[in-house]
Amino acid sequence: MSKQTDNLPFIVSEELLDSSTLKSTLQFSDNLVLAHLIGEHDRYLVQLEKELQVKLGCRGNYVVIEGALQQVELSKAVLSNLYNHIYQQKDINSSVVNTIIRMTQDGLLATSSFTQDQLLSSDGSNDPIPSNAPTITTRRGTISARTAGQAEYLKLLFKHEMVFGIGPAGTGKTFLAVAQAVSMLLSGQVDRIILSRPAVEAGERLGFLPGDMKEKIDPYLRPLYDALHAMMPGDQVIKRLTNGEIEVAPLAFMRGRTLEHAYVILDEAQNTTTAQMKMFLTRLGPGSRMVITGDVSQIDLPSNIKSGLKDAVETLEGIPGIEIMRFQAQDVVRHPLVSRIVRAYDKRDAQQQHPILHKS
Repeated sequence: MSKQTDNLPFIVSEELLDSSTLKSTLQFSDNLVLAHLIGEHDRYLVQLEKELQVKLGCRGNYVVIEGALQQVELSKAVLSNLYNHIYQQKDINSSVVNTIIRMTQDGLLATSSFTQDQLLSSDGSNDPIPSNAPTITTRRGTISARTAGQAEYLKLLFKHEMVFGIGPAGTGKTFLAVAQAVSMLLSGQVDRIILSRPAVEAGERLGFLPGDMKEKIDPYLRPLYDALHAMMPGDQVIKRLTNGEIEVAPLAFMRGRTLEHAYVILDEAQNTTTAQMKMFLTRLGPGSRMVITGDVSQIDLPSNIKSGLKDAVETLEGIPGIEIMRFQAQDVVRHPLVSRIVRAYDKRDAQQQHPILHKS
């Protein structure tokens, strides 16, 4: 049996059951960390079995993996990365498990083939998330990047006055922007937060919706309220909304204003027209920062109207002081199905744009 070092899991035995099936037994030094990894009622073990398509068993401080050769190798890397994640005093939940599985599969965390006595951990050389990646502190806790793309996005949010975050749903582009806005408000770096969205879906039907103007508009702004409540206690959100430190308003309300010493976020920007986008961008005043987020694959505008987000990126890319972050499918941190859905649509779109290249 191998001597364990640095509290890292290691292989105590491996057996080739047949030409394609491997059985590997890992030993873990810290039973408490392993218990967190397994989860209550083996919830994370079951999740790992389902996602990795292997059989997993735990007895004491040993975990047995059985399955196809490639899947067992992947499972060893995933278990190691999860164990190391928890050992660094970080929380674990189903979302974290899914993220580490996906990152390991995509090669964003070490997935070397292990042999007897080799430690199942990464030395960090292949980890795309820098150890000095920025973190955001809010009253709900510390928020850090969970993908390389998010780490780069956080750097841009820290350094630049205007940032575009473009990419599919679930990449955290709006959530992280709101987190940065809240952090700067609490630290006194800005005097207020202004969150905006175009209410494109309402169109001419807006007047027929029940209630006053606020009640008509609020459903389209609800995701921004949800992001705020994720960063701050509810009473603080209400207090700051009441005293004007936080404003959530439809894009039309931005016209004619100069926004000074504010953190301004425009969400769902793909549904702006070119005129609306120009109007919004020119609201930037002294001491303010602006973040524009959107997904150009989900434009709800009529087909004959060009998206203001697409036009702005084409027009402004390369201008000093403006940074553009493009998220990819691997940056999706929601349920793993979301990432698969995004990849499937991307593949479909690529085939439609270049049918000859993809013809079998």
